[in-house]
Amino acid sequence: MAEKRKISLVLADVDGTLVTEEKVLTKRAQNAVSALHNVGIRFAITSGRPPRGMAMLFDALKLETPIAGFNGGLFVKRDLTILEQKTVPPNIARQAIDLMRGHGLDTWVYSGNDWLITKADAPHVAREAWTVKFEPKIVANVAEHLEKVAKIVGVSDDLDRVQRCEADAQAAFGQHATANRSQPYYLDVTNKNANKGAVVEYLSTHLGVPAKEIATIGDQPNDVLMFKRSGFSIAMGNASEQVKEQAAAVTDSYNDEGFAKAMEAFILGSTGLTGAL
Repeated sequence: MAEKRKISLVLADVDGTLVTEEKVLTKRAQNAVSALHNVGIRFAITSGRPPRGMAMLFDALKLETPIAGFNGGLFVKRDLTILEQKTVPPNIARQAIDLMRGHGLDTWVYSGNDWLITKADAPHVAREAWTVKFEPKIVANVAEHLEKVAKIVGVSDDLDRVQRCEADAQAAFGQHATANRSQPYYLDVTNKNANKGAVVEYLSTHLGVPAKEIATIGDQPNDVLMFKRSGFSIAMGNASEQVKEQAAAVTDSYNDEGFAKAMEAFILGSTGLTGAL
């Protein structure tokens, strides 16, 4: 059995990882986080969601660590007080919107605490509003609201189109912005320093936890950067093979208690931090 590595902090993605497909935090997942706290391991969350879109988890998980919304574009305290924010320059935001529209994607803009859209009946709007527990604002043109933009999202159920747009955005923006899919149907464009790898670095610095003592768990391509920056990484069973290949271990699906099982086996248990369930 491999020697067990010291873990002082677990950083978890939310959608596709911590919660189920129906956006439910299961009792077993909640208990797993409580067990981490009981043995002195801190717990933090990061997501492409706005921080207020994760607020329903704060009390259930007894969070005391900074919350990283917008893939690291905005860090807040539990009371939503802003600790640090990284915005997208207006010229880059405009280019991102033009690129997304060129690929036939709907575009959303997150500015401050506002979620701006142009069509209330566009794909995923109703589901997203239900998930984050607040409503978007309808505007004539999101491209007219590009001051203090935390994130631009391209949305389509044509998953190949979203993937192609991601590749083109990464090529177009290079070092000027971060472009990654947070879901197969969402392409997120954020500040160049707003990514989940930077979340690991922020938490390491601000909590005084060496990166090698941080475990990360996620399911999407935008989680790979935090895998690479942390000491131990776990991919969900519902992740793609490409994401799984970048992780040190693989757990079960988010619909089969994959998060809780990973905490029990790899972090709290005695199996050693290697392999798969």
